[in-house]
Amino acid sequence: MLGFLFLAVVAAVTGWLVRRVQRRRAAAGVPAGLPCMARHPAGRGRWRSGRVYVDQGAARWLPRRGPAVGLAGARTTGVRPPSVREGLSINPASRIVACTPAAGPAIEIAVMPLDLRELLAAVPQAEAEAEAGTGAA
Repeated sequence: MLGFLFLAVVAAVTGWLVRRVQRRRAAAGVPAGLPCMARHPAGRGRWRSGRVYVDQGAARWLPRRGPAVGLAGARTTGVRPPSVREGLSINPASRIVACTPAAGPAIEIAVMPLDLRELLAAVPQAEAEAEAGTGAA
């Protein structure tokens, strides 16, 4: 009987703590930026979690640890699903966007499909710019 009472108290305290954390997160609102994982340089290195922020028209990727990587002037060169091997490191339902910055090595950014449109709006596609340039000539 004493063991049952102890388990009931532990369950009640755990439920109270979980509800308290959920209320704090709901009160804080949605964090800024797009949650993502990125690999820099593309094709090599580890997938690191972070967020993509768009400040004054210039996008940047800010990892949880380390310096920010500027995406100003970067162009999207392709969108693809992750391979089976990449699916072990990142969410297999995500989409990988390959970006080529104006200076420096390429970067791959993995985002969820619901965030893909917002990332593509922040980092324009290279094909769209090339087609627009040929139409003006």
